[in-house]
Amino acid sequence: MAKKQMSRREFLRLSAMTAAGLALARCAPAATPTATSAPAAASPTAAAAMGRAIKIGYVSPQTGPIAGFGEADDFILTGVRQVLGDGLMVAGKKHPVEIVVKDSQSDPNKAAEVAADLILRDGIDLMVVSSTPETTNPVSDQCEVNGVPCVSTVAPWQPWFIGRGGVPGQTEFKWTYHFFWGLEDIIGVFLGMWDSLGTNKVVGGMWPNDGDGLAWSSPEVGFPAALTPAGYTIVDPGRYENLKDDFSAEISLFNEGKAQIVTGVMIPPDLGTFLTQANQQGFIPKAMTVGKAALFPSAVEAIGGGLGEGLTSEIWWSPSHPFKSSLTGASAKDLADAYQKATSKQWTQPIGFVHALFEVAKDTLGRAANIDDKASIAAALKATNINSIVGPLSWANGPVPNVAKTPLVGGQWRKGKDFPFELVITNSAYPDIPTGGTLQPMPGS
Repeated sequence: MAKKQMSRREFLRLSAMTAAGLALARCAPAATPTATSAPAAASPTAAAAMGRAIKIGYVSPQTGPIAGFGEADDFILTGVRQVLGDGLMVAGKKHPVEIVVKDSQSDPNKAAEVAADLILRDGIDLMVVSSTPETTNPVSDQCEVNGVPCVSTVAPWQPWFIGRGGVPGQTEFKWTYHFFWGLEDIIGVFLGMWDSLGTNKVVGGMWPNDGDGLAWSSPEVGFPAALTPAGYTIVDPGRYENLKDDFSAEISLFNEGKAQIVTGVMIPPDLGTFLTQANQQGFIPKAMTVGKAALFPSAVEAIGGGLGEGLTSEIWWSPSHPFKSSLTGASAKDLADAYQKATSKQWTQPIGFVHALFEVAKDTLGRAANIDDKASIAAALKATNINSIVGPLSWANGPVPNVAKTPLVGGQWRKGKDFPFELVITNSAYPDIPTGGTLQPMPGS
């Protein structure tokens, strides 16, 4: 086992060095600073009083099939840069803060490459990363092998922890930490929604051949492990490849099996293809409950034909969540309203969690005993205990040492007043997170 682990670490380190070398080769030499770009008025005393720049690296999927996760990035980053514009006090000295942003392009290989670039070329002090195992895992792996503190979010903890070789009860990562909910939470939320509809308890599974799909369909920790004991029957056509253009076989199998529920963790283009073809073939389940693809208003609207109405999904964050930002004091509603005012777009769930990444980053860096010692930053990260815009965050009581869990509720897309569709919370196990209605069957089912 030791030999296998060392081989994996060496591979990651060599991959990081190669990716950084390629990135450097592509970059032209930096231009010589001009007189106008230099801080002409800075005095030696003022320069000595200000510490070196602290660099935070941020990776997310801003383009590609899961770009919906990064849709609010520019808005969040603008606000965070304003908050940190005057610098950050660390160990009695103020430091300017730079945030270096990279796009994973919805591709795990690209995510690893840009992470290596941030670590080896930009020399970041702390990495933050968001959105699905295809981005969080390769970035976290690069940080773990290169000794860089990293905090990630927006991936269920099992695909992030177990998917990276972690064994609950045995493994503790040294440099990488994560906050989000787990498969046990989403299974409970989905079951709560389905139980309220009175179906025949036959579920069709749409789980792709990717990090999320393999975890969600796992017979050990995924949906099959919980649905069968709860009296549900699963119609499982097997793992499919993302960006598939024909789901006729799956739809026929669900029809034959009399599935009244379809669930899965699909990317937005695949959800649109599946719903369009299912409608054409006369297959309309009572519940279409999908993670990932049904999270975003832009994705639901893009399906077209009104087929997004009645879709159900998990809700990790909303304007109704009773939490406030430790950066600004803004409530969840304040933050969502500010996004809609600034962009003329509907609020979207990643807003809260991307904002929370930088809450953790500021809090961690501000408590570091020595900003030039990454082990000191990692120790501060491990000791995090804050109230954030997504709820309390602490790694002291997680299901595994590197994970902090956040609350999860369920909801449904309905025709809206201000937007074509609005997400309504229908199922909540948290008294402080109110529901806005009861779950309804899919139209036409």
